[in-house]
Amino acid sequence: MLYQQIARNKRKTVIVMLAFVVILALVGAGFGYMFSDNAIVGIVVAVIGSLIYMFLVMRNPANMVMSLNRAHEIHEADNPELWHIVEDMAMVGRVPMPRVFIIPDPSPNAFATGSDPDHSAVAVTQGLLDLMNREELEGVLGHEISHIRNYDIRLSTIAVVLVGVISFLSGIASRMIWFGGGSRDRDNDNNNNALVTIFKMVAILFVLIWGPLSASLAQMALSRNREYLADASSVELTRNPQGLISALTKIENSQPMKVADRSSSGMYIENPFKHSGSLFDTHPPTADRIKRLEKM
Repeated sequence: MLYQQIARNKRKTVIVMLAFVVILALVGAGFGYMFSDNAIVGIVVAVIGSLIYMFLVMRNPANMVMSLNRAHEIHEADNPELWHIVEDMAMVGRVPMPRVFIIPDPSPNAFATGSDPDHSAVAVTQGLLDLMNREELEGVLGHEISHIRNYDIRLSTIAVVLVGVISFLSGIASRMIWFGGGSRDRDNDNNNNALVTIFKMVAILFVLIWGPLSASLAQMALSRNREYLADASSVELTRNPQGLISALTKIENSQPMKVADRSSSGMYIENPFKHSGSLFDTHPPTADRIKRLEKM
């Protein structure tokens, strides 16, 4: 059951990432058609923009994310128990020891970030340390180490980049339309061609509305899918689903975080702002996660 779930979630992730690439290409094509009558130009702009942005973001994502969430780095002498649990989970997961951070917030939560297992970091809130016993901490940190081992930290960064580029293209298009830009010098035949007009309207709608919306939904689907996978992988590492079940129950029934950065909310083990029931939720319902864990 466990390995079947892991394999199923990996297949779903591939599908979602392919959907991301298709959405980016369609938005780029629509952008190019709107302003140069050339969809290929738009696709090239979208791809090059994504690669440049990705290069800039991937240089040191861990320090940036930790700074946004007011986390401070610790070493073994600062909190031996936390350090050794992270060390044990990293050893079992066969990944390098990540950097360890603590967030000064009373709400229990945690996340992992970085560009790859060799440049990774985990952060836990002070509230998590105060509320969890060792078994529960192992479940949570097994979940975060699984995000590192499964390269979720890289996938989440790539998703942020793709959504950012799509939103950027949409913003440029809306401003150019507002200020009278765009391709207005078509020949008379095209101006009288209803089919061309329809194509342009579809391109405008996709670039301004459908593309960004689809990208956001794909990002949410990717995030939810990776949470299920990390839960299953945590059980693989700890051989104890009850620890993570108990931890998720405590986290779900806690107060929202005060210092969490909203752009990082999808990285946490549970939504730090406690929103639920929305199509755009970055996390699956905790009750569903617990049910899956109980079946293991």
